[in-house]
Formats: sequence, structure tokens, C-alpha cells
Amino acid sequence: MNKELRRVSVVALAMFLALFVSTSVIQVFAVDALSDDERNRRTVLESYSAQRGQILVDGVAVAESTPVDDEYRFLRVYPQPELYSSITGYFTLNQGSTGVEGALNEFLAGQANEQFLDQLNALVTGQPPQGASVELTVDPVVQQAARDALGDLSGSVVAIDPVTGEILAMVSTPGYDPNLLASHDTASVLQSYDALIADPNAPLQNRAIGGDLYFPGSVFKILVAAAAIDSGAFTPADAFPNPASLQLPQSTNVISNASRGTCGPGETVTIADALRLSCNIPFAELGLELGEETLAEYAEGFGFGESYDIPMGTTASSFPTGLDDAQLMLSSFGQFDVRVTPLQIAMMTGAVANGGNLMQPTLVESILAPDLSTIEASQPTLLGQPISGSTAATLTELLVDGVSAPDAAASNARIDGVEVAGKTGTAENGADEPFTLWFTGFAPADDPQVAIAVVVEDGGGQGQSGSGNTLAAPIAKQVLEAVLNR
Repeated sequence: MNKELRRVSVVALAMFLALFVSTSVIQVFAVDALSDDERNRRTVLESYSAQRGQILVDGVAVAESTPVDDEYRFLRVYPQPELYSSITGYFTLNQGSTGVEGALNEFLAGQANEQFLDQLNALVTGQPPQGASVELTVDPVVQQAARDALGDLSGSVVAIDPVTGEILAMVSTPGYDPNLLASHDTASVLQSYDALIADPNAPLQNRAIGGDLYFPGSVFKILVAAAAIDSGAFTPADAFPNPASLQLPQSTNVISNASRGTCGPGETVTIADALRLSCNIPFAELGLELGEETLAEYAEGFGFGESYDIPMGTTASSFPTGLDDAQLMLSSFGQFDVRVTPLQIAMMTGAVANGGNLMQPTLVESILAPDLSTIEASQPTLLGQPISGSTAATLTELLVDGVSAPDAAASNARIDGVEVAGKTGTAENGADEPFTLWFTGFAPADDPQVAIAVVVEDGGGQGQSGSGNTLAAPIAKQVLEAVLNR
């Protein structure tokens, strides 16, 4: 072989190798990035050419694709938009997808690995591809009751089955209309999206699982009481000094109870009485005795610090570390820098209701192929046991007293003929800032069917200065009754 031919052969081989490497990179390593690139019009058109699967609640579509006469072939439609916006999310041309639409996009679009045979069958037969449908765990009656109970208030309701972890209702208000973002008119979609982003009420923020997390206030006392009892360091009958105000150590900060007086008439007050009356000072004293390490251990056991796929990812709740004594005492009644989602509080209370067993929360009951065969079915998943069954039983008794006793702080959650276990919270957000109002609990106390967390922002708004018992507890009562009356 002469030199010229050898050179040509080497150049041709090098070009072949370069082509092979670049093709491999594109097809193997860069495929996901290229597919997700919003400039890839072919991918966009392919995602709309398939009939996207439905999102179902009790067999009724809350998100579905309807045929239209344009290049995209199908339009995403939300028949009950604001009722389910915090769950379905939205599916758009240019602004991505959120909620179940985003988290289960591959199944809904028919592109999941589990749907390979369906994809192959569509290719062979020439039939138009179809996505899988997602059946949710949500109960439509409970979801509607939660939305109605919140009314014009900003906040959230999360109701779960404490035994299975199935989410029966998840509402975040204010909601929004995802139909505005599903339009095929790009200019209209962008205008609607920009307006939602600019809205000071943050309707796109799912307050149930993320966004700006809340101070839990007194609902966090459930966790502190659980740590005290389960660790064996204290019993509900153990008592603490009962001043009307208390200056925190190494601080000029003075704390008080919500009543601005003592926690009951005595010079000391028991843990049981302090929980029932929702007093801050005894829990600050208790938290200091327990110590940061113990409280952090139990917070982690209840799920703080973890994000959960429900299927969309949740923001992790947090318990601060590296605390001095004053910060620890504030944290012990849900202030300083303890931050939570309503879902986390519902999970915590659900674990108490479920004998100390913390369950994986989920919105998905099953994923169904176009022929209605089951691709995936949800199974209850135990995350851990942060407290013992006996501790859970003791806490249940204390929380029942917190609703049913004559001087109970959560009296507005009472339901005739039903034992309700519950706890209110009224969290401070800074000087001259309105309170965040809470209720969490479960019912019936002896056979729990539902655990709930309710949060109301801005003290109820419009100049109101409500409390957890005046605003959050009645909302919870309506939702609990909807579950019990099913």
C-alpha cells in the first residue's frame, strides 16, 4: 500500500471513529438532555401526538386529553381545575410540568420502560400510541369538603389514612386554573404563567408539600411530648415550674403562654395538663431537660429532614441544630427555626394514630394501561417506628383530652358521638406579623380512619387575628366529618 493510500485510509478511519464516538455520545449520554430541551420541537410534537393518559379520582377524570384540530392533536383539559390543581399540577408547551403531570410524565405519555410492549405493539400495528392513566388515592368527597372548609383563606389541608399512608385530600389555597397553561397558544400560556408568578398570593405554590415552610407552633408539642414519654425520661404526670413568664437563659427574651398567665392554677403543671392547655413555658422547660440530641433524634424518626415522592417530591421539614439553651427552649414549642409542611405534620400525627408506625404517604393508588390492566399498584410502605405502641396509646389519650376536656385548647374540633384526638397551634412569625394557625389530629381515636393537618396563613387574613382553635379546628372538623360520613 503506497503512502498516499495509507494516509487516506487513516483519515477515513479517524473520521469513522469520530462519527462513532459522537453518535454514541448523542444516542447514549446526551439523549435525556436533548429530549428535555424545550427547543427540541420534534420531542414536543411527539409528546402531544400520543393521547396522554387520564388522571383519575374515583374513576372520574380530573385531567384528560381531548382531540383538537391542530398540529398537536390533543389538548390537556382539567374539568375541576382549582379543586385539584395542587395535585394534578399542569402540563404545558413551554413551562414544563408540575404535580402528578410532571412526576409521572413518562407513564402518562406512554414512554415509561414498563410500557415498552405497548410501545412496540403500537409501532407494529400502526395504532396511535396511548399513555397510561393514574388512579389517585384521593376521595372526591373529602377533597371537596377540605376545599369548601378553607373557603377564601390561604393555607392547606392534608388528610391521610394513617394505616396505609394514602392521601385522601390535599388542598392548597389559593389554587389556580391549569387550563390556562395547557393552551396551545404559546403567547397566551406565557402571559398566564407570568401573571401567576407575579401574583403576591403565590397560587402556584403547593403549600401542602413545599414553598415557604411554616413554623409549626404548638402542634410541635406532640413530638416533644412523644420524645419525653418514649425516651423513658418523663411520664405525663411529671411536673414543671409554672410561672406566667420566663426569661430565657443568656437572653433578654421573655416567653409567655398564650393566655399571658400561668398554665392552670398551681405552682407546677404536668406535661399532660400543659399539652391539653397548650402552654409554652412548660414545654420550653421540658425541651431544655430533654436536650437537642434527643429532640433531633425523634424529629428524624418522624420524618424531618427527608423528602418524599408522593409521587412529586416534597420539601423536607427541618429541626435546627447547634442550638444554645434559649434557642432550644423556643424550638421546643415550635418556634425559633423549626420549619414544616402540612404533610409532615399529618404524617407525624398519623404515626401516633397508627400505633407508632410511620407510613410512606402517596397519592397514587394504581397506574393503568390503556386496556385497564394494572402496570403498578401502590402497597403500604412502613418508613419506621419513631415511637412505641404504648407511647402512641398514651399520646392518644392526651390528645383526646386536648379536644374533649372542658378546658381543652382544641375544643372546636369536637364531633358528637366520636372521640377526636387533636392539637391546635398558633405560631408567631415575627413582631407585628400575623400568626400561622394550625390544627392536627385524627378520628375516631379508638379506630383511626383519618389523620389531618390544617394550616391557615396570616391569622385568617383581612385583619383577622384568629387562633388555631377558632379557625383551623373547625376546618378540620368539617373534613373529619366528611371522612366519617362516607
